[in-house]
Amino acid sequence: MDKEQALTFNKKNIAEFRASNGRIASFGDAPLLLLTTTGARSGQRRTSPMMYLADEQDSTRVYVFASAAGADQDPAWFHNIVAHPEDIDVELGEELYAVVADVLPDPLRGEVYALQASRNPGFAGYQEKTSRSIPVIALTLQR
Repeated sequence: MDKEQALTFNKKNIAEFRASNGRIASFGDAPLLLLTTTGARSGQRRTSPMMYLADEQDSTRVYVFASAAGADQDPAWFHNIVAHPEDIDVELGEELYAVVADVLPDPLRGEVYALQASRNPGFAGYQEKTSRSIPVIALTLQR
């Protein structure tokens, strides 16, 4: 999928998410959110749909995974988070939250990633496809 196709695909998924209370048919019942970040270089706001894992101990925290489907490079949104960790919004269903992001260090990163991979086996495949350690980001919802 080239860049133009990816943008069209994302726009379609974002519209479907917003029209159906946080669901995208092609993702089934997977927990999804929309992550909006500020471009590290451009300063432009960008929105990306993605799966997340809710923190079972803290209802104000969710985890996202910079898997890029197992590509050898981190996704652009990850660089945006690193550059602007407090300029992030998350849409969960019909709710919009400001969030603060923290990139998890190992061994916690590995533990959370393993939990996600056990619940969604595609994530295990993503890690197998790349030699990089896939970053895990904790997003703390600001209420």
